[in-house]
Amino acid sequence: EDDIERSLATTNLEQLVANAASDNPPVQLNAVQSARKLLSSDRNPPIDALIESGILPILVRCLECHDNPSLQFEAAWALTNIASGTSMQTQAVVAAGAVPLFLSLLLSTHQNVCEQAVWALGNIIGDGPQLRDYVINLGVVHPLLTFIKPEIPISFLRNVTWVIVNLCRNKDPPPPVQTIREILPALNLLIHHQDIN
Repeated sequence: EDDIERSLATTNLEQLVANAASDNPPVQLNAVQSARKLLSSDRNPPIDALIESGILPILVRCLECHDNPSLQFEAAWALTNIASGTSMQTQAVVAAGAVPLFLSLLLSTHQNVCEQAVWALGNIIGDGPQLRDYVINLGVVHPLLTFIKPEIPISFLRNVTWVIVNLCRNKDPPPPVQTIREILPALNLLIHHQDIN
């Protein structure tokens, strides 16, 4: 019975991946959204099964669909969930080429897309000093700091703050001195913010 369920799950996953690569926008969006929902499940999300299915490059390509912000958002959310897993799962997202695209999404005019990119980058930076430095070298600091302004919604600001804190973590090796210099004025502003959370 387990084998039947497993083969059924594999067939469904293959169909999901095929639909995620579809040229038909509603079919593609539906499939990417389904992948994201699978990855958002509370108990044992099938991260490895989805990585093995070959969906990662498809999700990364979806990040480039600037004419379809809903697709970008769903793909970014799915990738964020994968990057929140084990170190190997996070590195699979990086190896698929997601980081430069997440950085470009920081400039999106759609706040939900932008915020999801921030979250994904926070997960990747939080993996350890190697990925932290990789993302720093690709230029994450300046666009991140531009979000610290009075009109930013508080939930978004908390997310940005969490990523900035992740940039300062890990002492072996520590973050580049130049990065800390760039971040310090922002930390000063955040420390004096009225939101104590």
